[in-house]
Amino acid sequence: MAIDEAKVAAIKAKFEEREENIRESWVKAMEIRLVREELAKCHQAEGVNHYENCKWLSQKYLQLLRTNRVKGYKKIDV
Repeated sequence: MAIDEAKVAAIKAKFEEREENIRESWVKAMEIRLVREELAKCHQAEGVNHYENCKWLSQKYLQLLRTNRVKGYKKIDV
């Protein structure tokens, strides 16, 4: 019986870790979405000067796109 309980505990821990990783990944994705929405507002509000006035926001958006990807729990090596 102890072996089965140990396996069940290991599987539960694995699933909880998996869910936590996916949750963190989605939080980062929603952060990107918020920055994109703010960038769109900035472009709309600034008009022709949006290249200068919204540059910092667009650089932040691009940096977040590069670093924060939605990752599942499966790893596939190609």
